[in-house]
Amino acid sequence: MHGREILVAEDEIKIAEILKDYLVRAGYRVSWLERGDPVVSYVKKNQPCLILLDLMLPGLDGMEVCREVRKFSQVPIIMITARVEEIDRLLGLELGADDYICKPFSPREVVARVKAVLRRVYASPADKTMVAGEVSLYPKTHQALAGGRELKLTPCEYNLLKTLMSHPNRIFSRNELINIVQGYDFEGYERTIDSHIKNLRKKLTSHLPGQEVISTIYGVGYKFNVQLQE
Repeated sequence: MHGREILVAEDEIKIAEILKDYLVRAGYRVSWLERGDPVVSYVKKNQPCLILLDLMLPGLDGMEVCREVRKFSQVPIIMITARVEEIDRLLGLELGADDYICKPFSPREVVARVKAVLRRVYASPADKTMVAGEVSLYPKTHQALAGGRELKLTPCEYNLLKTLMSHPNRIFSRNELINIVQGYDFEGYERTIDSHIKNLRKKLTSHLPGQEVISTIYGVGYKFNVQLQE
């Protein structure tokens, strides 16, 4: 894995201090910038392993910082926002962020998200097997297990599950799932996504009774549930 320096770009001092506290305890070195304008040059010079990037920064907002960084680096970026109306834009693939977190948040959850993103981004090819909770995916063979038993999934169900598991506890909008899984969007496909999710959920429940593996977030989309630990 790359170096263990995390850059926190956050203008609220108390939030930055809490994040730094928890991340240092988790074994990371932490640098902090309270404005957006110096972030790009800092990243070029210091190459942190991950950026926690607040959306509403003075000088240069988080979205613009993200776009500028993506012109020269694929460093993992987790966006932080208190503006719920911005979530759809953050979910957009064109921004290039790896994950997002909404304020108010649990510092332990932030640390868990950081660890998950770093594992995913810096994993070697041999580590690409995906495990979340009691569900495992083996991309080389397209095999899926739940509770140790094989899931018989259609290609679309498999790709949906893989997408949801790639960011545990993150909400995916229906349109985003359509674009990721299908590679295109067309009118009326949202209902088809709902149908695929329903079938996938039924298969998961038959292997993991009593567990809500996939949750519906009404009016937004779906998420894969995993109990995050520090």
